[in-house]
Amino acid sequence: MIRVTVWNEYIHEQEQEEIRRIYPEGIHGCIAGFLKKEDDIEVRTATFQEPEHGLTEEVLQNTDVLIYWSHMRQEEFSDEVAKRIQRHVLNGMGLIALHSAHYSKMMRLLMGTGMTLRWKHDERERLICTAPYHPIAEGVPSHIDLPREEMYGEYFDIPKPDDVVFTGWFSCGEVFRSGCTFTRGLGKIFYFQPGHEEYPIYDNSVIQKIIINAVRWCRPVSRKMGQPDCTQVITTLEEEYQKR
Repeated sequence: MIRVTVWNEYIHEQEQEEIRRIYPEGIHGCIAGFLKKEDDIEVRTATFQEPEHGLTEEVLQNTDVLIYWSHMRQEEFSDEVAKRIQRHVLNGMGLIALHSAHYSKMMRLLMGTGMTLRWKHDERERLICTAPYHPIAEGVPSHIDLPREEMYGEYFDIPKPDDVVFTGWFSCGEVFRSGCTFTRGLGKIFYFQPGHEEYPIYDNSVIQKIIINAVRWCRPVSRKMGQPDCTQVITTLEEEYQKR
């Protein structure tokens, strides 16, 4: 089983009635709902207002893939928990950062760049698959039209991705690297742009398919190795060889 934790600030849905109508169970509840239909995925959820944001050491030790959605409380998120997530990703935990989670503390730590971009509300997006060979794109059409989405535009201040799986074109003429993969330490990361809270993006079956594929791609092969320490060499390999 792939152990998935779906994390969401869960602020918009509580403070804005129009968002609550779109996601009555919260964005995390919506994502958890379609993931639970998969036989090989086990799901838990966590939110901003829980102690340690629901992402305790125990929770992360028992998480193979963390799905993370954030927006309103980026700077209020605990530095300690952000560093904890970073450490677990380096040790092999998979990470799927959704929409405005690009600017979360943990993504800025992992990427080492400003993670800034350009944005505009209420545009049509054509999401184009630009790496159809990638496992995240398996069974996904060549493009998908999202009637309403928040435009994210270049320049997107990220390090060079391993792959740009999806590229977004918006009706205002902007383009964006909308689905990017990265490797940090032993961990795989997928950043996925669609998902503004004002639009029912996560109800879309193709978006759901992409996230499910990403969970399976991000899962760690092993988390036993961990990050090695800097150790002094007392006996060299050649010295050991000479003793034989």
